[in-house]
Amino acid sequence: MVTVPEILYEDNHLIAVNKRISDIVQGDRTGDVSLDKILKDFIRKRDSKPGNVFMGIPHRLDRPVSGVMVFAKTSKALSRMNALFRDKKTVKIYWAIVRNHPPEEAATLVHYLRKNEKQNKSYPCSPDSPGAKEASLSYRLAGASENYFLLEVELHTGRHHQIRAQLAAIGCPIKGDLKYGFPRSNKSGGISLHAREISFTHPVKGTPLQIVAKPPADDIFGTFPRP
Repeated sequence: MVTVPEILYEDNHLIAVNKRISDIVQGDRTGDVSLDKILKDFIRKRDSKPGNVFMGIPHRLDRPVSGVMVFAKTSKALSRMNALFRDKKTVKIYWAIVRNHPPEEAATLVHYLRKNEKQNKSYPCSPDSPGAKEASLSYRLAGASENYFLLEVELHTGRHHQIRAQLAAIGCPIKGDLKYGFPRSNKSGGISLHAREISFTHPVKGTPLQIVAKPPADDIFGTFPRP
């Protein structure tokens, strides 16, 4: 039975959920039921809607990543959310667990990334490489345990696998991320990267909106003593 993930926020224009590691945001070649379809079916039944339910997707999260995922319930909200993301008027905060201490406790990383379509993987490259796109993020060390480090990451751009590729490039692959160099998988099948928070001005109401998601209970996010 397909269940609906935790709903973090909902009004007539938007719905935000805490995406689970197993969820795919929209349909792909796996044929697995996508999150947009799950939400459409849920709203159709809950609200007894006779026709189609609109569910727009203004941003994405990789399948092995958990956390805040915002959907638009109207075409007006979708077009305006698309503009907010395009114009970098959202603040996106992630938590990442890595094995190695980062070179600096806080820094801004800027790389150029090139996506390999066949491998579904992004690689750092020179700025003049074909398909190169600039990727920027800031991080700070937010916690440490005996074996791992918790980084809080703010995204400045939205490139393919950006956090995964950029942290791997500084010697800090994310826990469980085999694709980017971590030696072992997580029991959950996901990676220890969580979209913790998103903030923006509501696209219709014009009021500030901050949405926060708890990390998965079966990961080790909650075990970190904070500095």
